[in-house]
Amino acid sequence: MTVLSFDENGVDVVYEGTEFRLEKALIEEAVGKSYPDVTDHEVLKMVEKDPSLGGEPRRIGDIVR
Repeated sequence: MTVLSFDENGVDVVYEGTEFRLEKALIEEAVGKSYPDVTDHEVLKMVEKDPSLGGEPRRIGDIVR
């Protein structure tokens, strides 16, 4: 299971027992959108090859406010 923890500057990730950070600039460059407009599903796709996406995608801007 992958755990994503969002804040204003990036995302803390726990993937298969490994913890790392995805910085805001890296996410924006990879997705091609401003950070608040990126969705949790898009970030999960950056981490996992074939993620199980349940529920509606949520914008980071809505998550961190």
